[in-house]
Amino acid sequence: MKTISVLSPCYNEEQNVRECYERVRAAIASLGPGYRYEHVFIDNASVDNTLAILKEIAAADHNVKVIRNTRNFGHIRSPMYGFHQCTGDCILSIVSDLQDPPEMIPELIRHWENGTPVVICVKTASEESGLMFWIRKRYYKLVNSMSGVETYENFTGFGLYDRRVADIIKGFDDPYPYFRGLVAELGFPRVEIPYNQPVRKRGITSNNFYSLYDNAMLGITNMSRVPLRIAVFVGFAGAFVSVLFGFGYLFYKLLFWRSFSLGVAPVLIGFFFIASILLFFLGILGEYVGAIHTTLLKRPYAVELERLNFEYGFGEAKLPADGALKEN
Repeated sequence: MKTISVLSPCYNEEQNVRECYERVRAAIASLGPGYRYEHVFIDNASVDNTLAILKEIAAADHNVKVIRNTRNFGHIRSPMYGFHQCTGDCILSIVSDLQDPPEMIPELIRHWENGTPVVICVKTASEESGLMFWIRKRYYKLVNSMSGVETYENFTGFGLYDRRVADIIKGFDDPYPYFRGLVAELGFPRVEIPYNQPVRKRGITSNNFYSLYDNAMLGITNMSRVPLRIAVFVGFAGAFVSVLFGFGYLFYKLLFWRSFSLGVAPVLIGFFFIASILLFFLGILGEYVGAIHTTLLKRPYAVELERLNFEYGFGEAKLPADGALKEN
């Protein structure tokens, strides 16, 4: 019997967790005999009925294991803590909002059974806002172009990771990890499965501008030192241009001593331009210093308030009753 761990982080997903559980169960059951599984939900201190629904599911099915955090530890730390609690021969990461289709599980398992340690799902299209999808694609290309290792474009973390890969990831001493970067850093053989990401049907995403910016900067600061080096090059280039302009103004003043007046406008424009450049790169430097500060603190990924069903082992999935899964 091979064991499969399915990890589903959630926050205020009362409208989605039950269907997520049922569709995952159906996908595992379709694999046939020979597999046992656990479905680990880590609830990041939801303020709706998510936990109550998860407790109801866990009471009826011991394959469902629930972790409740003491507070919201964010979209980076909480999923990684849940990843550390999974003990299967492979770990499947699937978000609770159903934008990662659970029906792809059999295909992921098939590639894993063929000996591939990392099977990732790559978005080739998305039903989300066209502008947002375009921005995400540009971001992935930017990170890939600046990174010292090959990163996986349009990969959100949805995929399968063999126990050997998972153990190495768990061994990284990084309190605020960029998970997608860790997977790329290891360089294990992989299979990429394209898919069309469906739009969220129910509920409101917890991602906001800050969380998206945080994740974007985390990817850049974890995978590249290029922004710091750009600051050095811009400094040299700015100094060189300043010297050229200085000599230009000097010669022009010598030639037209009585008629040429510099005025205050160019001085102010130049001052504010240089100040904006300095503030921009000071912000970049601050992101790297902040990353170092977070690493030195070594705070835990999350703190548990309670956990359910972890005293039980892995079990077999059973197909849901007819009509159990309905489109709302």
